[in-house]
Amino acid sequence: MKYTVITGASSGIGYDTALAFAKRDKNLILIARREDKMEQLKQEIKNINSNLDVVIKSIDLSILSNVYQTYESLNNYEIETWINNAGLGNFSPLKEQSLNKIEAMLNLNIQALTIFSTLFIKDYADVENTQLINVSSAGGYITIGNLVTYSATKFYVSAFTEGLAQELKTKNAMLKVKLLAPAVTETEFEQNSLGLELFEYESNIPQFNTSKEMAELMLQLYDSDKILGLVDENTYHFKLQDPIFPFRNA
Repeated sequence: MKYTVITGASSGIGYDTALAFAKRDKNLILIARREDKMEQLKQEIKNINSNLDVVIKSIDLSILSNVYQTYESLNNYEIETWINNAGLGNFSPLKEQSLNKIEAMLNLNIQALTIFSTLFIKDYADVENTQLINVSSAGGYITIGNLVTYSATKFYVSAFTEGLAQELKTKNAMLKVKLLAPAVTETEFEQNSLGLELFEYESNIPQFNTSKEMAELMLQLYDSDKILGLVDENTYHFKLQDPIFPFRNA
């Protein structure tokens, strides 16, 4: 049995991506903090296909020791796709941001993603039909006021993933590395970034994607030979394309 791993699966893009992969009869390993939300997701998946195996890992990936322990706990599973979707935002001027939240964001957006990517590549670089998909942001290509720290973490994700994808191509690795870069998406991101109990997208943002739409775009990227799937933040046109950052093979 082969599995697709999705971090940040308890809501938003991760939640709907899990449902999209379930419709393709993929066994799933779901990782997030909120076990109740993942149990709800598991039941939805079972309604789609009761024969699928769905493994739940309730864990806080902003604690780096948990990242290593989580990966080690999956040693007995054969993984074909790993999707690093978990992320944390922080919307406010830098001088008003909590250093504790900044630290958690750096740990989750950068370090956890890098550790999972590295461990997965060490084990699966030469395994056929495997993919690593990291989720960045349109904000990983443009710096946004009041989201400077978040944008910087996503610049790292974009540069790291684009470079890694091209490095592996030069070495003829079988594993394919890809990057999904959404624009504003209707998830819990805004309310968590702003510290609100609820955020109404329709009344506050002129244009956005739903998480279901992004899950479908995730599948388009998954099926594609391209490295980057980018939503233009102005037009919301989705483009499958080659990497943006320059790459030089040393």
